[in-house]
Amino acid sequence: MIRSVLVANRGEIACRVFRTCRELGISTVAVFSDADAGALHVREADTAVRLPGASPAETYLRGDLIVKAALAAGADAVHPGYGFLSENAEFARSVTGAGLTWIGPPPEAIEAMASKTRAKELMGLPPLDLAGVTEDDLPLLIKASAGGGGRGMRVVRQLTDIDGQLMSAEAEALAAFGDGTVFVEPYIEGGRHVEVQVLADAHGTVWVLGTRDCSLQRRHQKVIEEAPAPGLGPELTDELHAFAVRAAKATDYRGAGTVEFLVAEGRAHFLEMNTRLQVEHPVTEAVFGVDLVALQLRIAEGEALPPTPPAPRGHAIEARLYAEDPAADWAPQTGTVHQLAVDGVRLDSGYAAGDTIGVHYDPMLAKAVAHAPSRAEAARKLARALERARIHGPATNRDLLVRSLRHPEFGEGRLDTGFYDRNLPDLTTPAPGSRHAALAAALADAASRAGRFGGGWRNVPSQPQVKRYGEHEVRYRLTRHGLEAEGYPEVRLDAAAPDRVRLEIDGVLREFGIARYGGGDGGIVYVDTASGAHALTVHPRFTDPGDLVAPGSLLAPMPGVVVRVADGVEEGCRVTAGQPLLWLEAMKMEHRITAPASGTLAALHAAPGGQVEVGALLAVVVP
Repeated sequence: MIRSVLVANRGEIACRVFRTCRELGISTVAVFSDADAGALHVREADTAVRLPGASPAETYLRGDLIVKAALAAGADAVHPGYGFLSENAEFARSVTGAGLTWIGPPPEAIEAMASKTRAKELMGLPPLDLAGVTEDDLPLLIKASAGGGGRGMRVVRQLTDIDGQLMSAEAEALAAFGDGTVFVEPYIEGGRHVEVQVLADAHGTVWVLGTRDCSLQRRHQKVIEEAPAPGLGPELTDELHAFAVRAAKATDYRGAGTVEFLVAEGRAHFLEMNTRLQVEHPVTEAVFGVDLVALQLRIAEGEALPPTPPAPRGHAIEARLYAEDPAADWAPQTGTVHQLAVDGVRLDSGYAAGDTIGVHYDPMLAKAVAHAPSRAEAARKLARALERARIHGPATNRDLLVRSLRHPEFGEGRLDTGFYDRNLPDLTTPAPGSRHAALAAALADAASRAGRFGGGWRNVPSQPQVKRYGEHEVRYRLTRHGLEAEGYPEVRLDAAAPDRVRLEIDGVLREFGIARYGGGDGGIVYVDTASGAHALTVHPRFTDPGDLVAPGSLLAPMPGVVVRVADGVEEGCRVTAGQPLLWLEAMKMEHRITAPASGTLAALHAAPGGQVEVGALLAVVVP
C-alpha cells in the first residue's frame, strides 16, 4: 500500500493530487523552486523539499533532484502530475530504480508514445519528410516532438517561412521541454480537437471513458474543454474508441492516458498519445462519476479495474482561467492575486488570495468546471459562475470565457480550432457598464472618506467632487436632495458604503461590490456586478512628471528575456505599424513585440539575452 506520495510538479495539478491523497489517507510531499517557496502547493503538502541549484524554469525538470527529494522526505511513491517529467521514460526508470512506486505507465509505453514521431510510426502514420515538402503540402504544422501545450508549435503557410519558423519552434521547445526536436505534419484547417480518455490496469483491462472536445484553443493551447464531444455520431465515436484501445494495448499500457485526434469532414486523424493525466481530466471525472487520480493510485498498487467503467451521466464543461490579456495578443500578466472566488462550480487552482503570479511558469490561474444534465445547462451554469466570480488581480481572460460559452457557434456545437481566429475581435470588446462602475467607485470612495472625516454632503453650493477612473471622469455632488452626478441623469443613489454601492438606474436597483488595492492616491478599484466585473485604474489628482511616457514609446508588456531582434531592425531604420521588432521569452513561450506605429526607430534599448521588467522602455518609434 502507498503511504506517502511526492508530486513531481507544481501549482494546480500538485494541489489536485494532494486533495485525493488526503481523502485516501496518504501523506503528501511537495517539491519547489526558490520562486515557488511560498506557493499554494507547498503550503498544502504535509512535507515540502526545496530543489536546489537549477533556475526556476528548469527546477521541475531535474529528475535526479526529485528522486533525492522523495527519498529524503520518506515518500514511497512518485506521481508526475502532468508536467514534462510525466512523459519522460528515464525519469520513470530512475523512480523505480530507487525503490519507489511509479504512478504512471511503464517506461516502455512512455518511450513508445512520448515522442510524437515514434508514436505516429508505431500506429502506422509517419510524419512528413521536410526535405520533400512542396507548395502542395501547405499549410504545414511544426510541432515539438517531446512536449505539448502549444509550445514549440508553428503554422507555416509559405515555404519561405519554414527556416524562420523552425528556428523559433526549436528554441521554444528547447526552453519548455529541454529538447528542441521538432517534426512537420499537414495542418488541417477547420478541424476539431477530440480526445479519448483511457485507463488500463496490469491485468489486461482497458477502460474507454468517452470523448472530450478541446477545439477552443489559443496559440494551439486549450482554453475550453467539454465531455462528451458533441455531434460526433455513433460510428465515428466507436472508431475513436477502438483506435484508443488499440494504442493502449499496443504499448501494454497502465494507468491514465489520452489519445488525441483531429477530426475534419467526418474523418479522424491521429495526433498523439499523452501518457499522463491531462489538464482537462475533470470533465471526464464529472461525467463518469470517478476520481481518476484515485484510480491511478489503485492501479499503481496493483488493483484490478472492474470489467467495465461506470455509465456516463450528463455533460461537463471546463474553462481555463488564465492571467492574460486576449486583446493584446494573449500577453501573459503578472502580479498579486488579491481575490479568487468562483462559486457554484468546481474550481481547481494553484493560487489563493495573496499569492503572486510570476514570470517563470504557465499563467493558468485555475480551471472552472460545471456539470449538468445537458450541454446547454452546463454552458449556462459555467458562464454565470464566471460572470459573478470575484477575481481581483492581474488581467484575465474571464470575459472572453463568458462570451465564448454564450457564443452562437459554441451553443450550436459548431466547434473547430479556428474559433478564436474568427471571433476574437467580438469576444474582446470592452465590457459594457464601466461608466456606472466608475460612478459606484467614486461614491464608495466618498463613503470611506465620510467615515473618516464626517458628513459626505454639503449644505451650500460648491464645486463638484472629481474622480478619474480609467477613461472615465466622474463629477458629482452629494446634497441634501441626494446625488447630483454630471452626465448621470438616469441614476439615483440608494445606498453607499466603502465596499458596496446600490444605484437605481432607469428605475432598476443594481448593486456594485467595491474593492480597492494600492495605497496613496492611486491603485486599482475592482467593481463586481451581477452582469460582470470591471477593473478601473485610479488616476491620482496630480501626475508625477517622471511617470510621463514619450509618444511612440514601446514598453515591455511583461517581464522576460529578449530572445532575438528582427533582422534589419536597428536605430534609424524605417518600420511600419505591426511590424515585428523583437521577441520576448516569458512563461516558457515566445511573445512577439511589434511596432506601435509607422515611422523611424529612434531608439532601441533591447538586445538579445537582456532581461527586462514590465514597463521597461524597449524602443521609441517617431511617426
